[in-house]
Amino acid sequence: MTKYLIVGLGNIGADYEHTRHNIGFDVLDFLARESGISFSDDRYGARAELKVKNKLLVLIKPSTYMNLSGKAVNYWLQQEKIPLPNLLVVVDDLALPEGMLRLKLKGSDGGQNGLKHINQTLGRQDYARLRFGIGSDYPKGHQVDYVLGQWSDEQRKIIDPKIKKAGEAIKSFALAGPQITMNQYNG
Repeated sequence: MTKYLIVGLGNIGADYEHTRHNIGFDVLDFLARESGISFSDDRYGARAELKVKNKLLVLIKPSTYMNLSGKAVNYWLQQEKIPLPNLLVVVDDLALPEGMLRLKLKGSDGGQNGLKHINQTLGRQDYARLRFGIGSDYPKGHQVDYVLGQWSDEQRKIIDPKIKKAGEAIKSFALAGPQITMNQYNG
């Protein structure tokens, strides 16, 4: 059975639950709920396994906090013996409009601290990331408040269906491959 490591980035703790920055956790939580599986605490994060046809998705929500996400990613790649092309990181992105999804197979961290630490830890940038747009509608100097803020009820109407779509994109990444998934889900 082919294994994939799906890492949803976020921060642990009640203060961060369902914030824009924790969209990676929210996407993995949706997949788990939809599939009737649950996370259990493990080394460097909460872990769950999701079988999709002949693929095994190892879902990880790092407990290392965003800025040290690379520790969890590196540990679980080694622990599960998963090759780099089978890694997918789900991350929030200020540069994309709210709810827009963009799968990329490599790239810079774009100022995202979780990706920055993963790039440093792995020593490379050629791994897949599913960027989830959180928009950038905040006053100058208030980026941290915005990123760590909650979605409004109006925004949830846009975001919730996109969380489901992100879950579908993750399954597609494993089943159909990155190219088909990019064609189908980007934009």
